[in-house]
Amino acid sequence: MGVLELVKTGSGAEEFPCYVAEPSGEPQAAIIVIQEIFGVNPGIKAKCDQWAAAGYLAIAPDLFWRIHDNTDLDADIPDQFQIALDLMGKFDQDQGIKDIEAAVHYARSRINGGKVGSVGYCLGGRLAFMTAARTDINASVGYYGVGIDGLLDEKNAITKNVMLHIPTADGFVPADAQAAMHAGLDDHPKVTLHDYDGLDHGFAAEFGVRRDEAAANLADRRTTEFFKEHLA
Repeated sequence: MGVLELVKTGSGAEEFPCYVAEPSGEPQAAIIVIQEIFGVNPGIKAKCDQWAAAGYLAIAPDLFWRIHDNTDLDADIPDQFQIALDLMGKFDQDQGIKDIEAAVHYARSRINGGKVGSVGYCLGGRLAFMTAARTDINASVGYYGVGIDGLLDEKNAITKNVMLHIPTADGFVPADAQAAMHAGLDDHPKVTLHDYDGLDHGFAAEFGVRRDEAAANLADRRTTEFFKEHLA
């Protein structure tokens, strides 16, 4: 189990909460776990705990802290899903990247300047791609990132390895957006895309009806091997 810690923003003028899970021994590297629109909820905390059990320092920044305190929502409850969508509409993604970057710097300070990766889901999958393009993160993974086709003009800024997991029946990422992602990124030397035929958005959620056990396990194995290679 992790704990909530306060991390300074890039300016140092404010602090924001992060869920921090530590391994039992010296961490081999650190991983920033980037939330869905549902906040740092039990599923995101569970993912941090799993990375800590695998030997990483895992940190999940509360990216909605400026607009909503302690966001912890359930995707399977319609009213809470609507709250999450409303928060997404208010969220400043550019500012969110700055907070992720602050979390990266904090992570490096905790592991003596070692390597830091990011893994994000839904909104977090999009932010993981943006983090790869806009920060010095060492490796990034995005699960069912929304709107990445609109970010392809940033691809030339990506110099570290990126992996994207794309469910082909994603209700939030239509087929034309997926095709644009492949057209724009398949030949990128640092980007790897994996398709998951017939699966929908959220297939790797830790809890709830969205999860597809077999596909989630496959994607997570790929992510684990990716970080073993690029955060070593």
